Amino acid sequence: MRHRLAIAQAIMEKPALLVLDEPMNGFDNSEVEEMRDVFKSLKAEEITIIMSSHYAQDVEVLCDTVCEMDKEILTKIT
Repeated sequence: MRHRLAIAQAIMEKPALLVLDEPMNGFDNSEVEEMRDVFKSLKAEEITIIMSSHYAQDVEVLCDTVCEMDKEILTKIT
């Protein structure tokens, strides 16, 4: 619940840029779908979202540009 509240606080004032670290971590399937819808609506409002995620499906569904990081290198994939 605190995690959802933190995300709500971050998007309340419609920032131009939103930086999220593992935003769906700890959510159940229905909460993940709900948050994806929220992020899609923010994207439609042309809010830039930078997020880190270990979940490929989140990346596929939400991201226009994907960069992969490892210990020594940052690689642009799409």
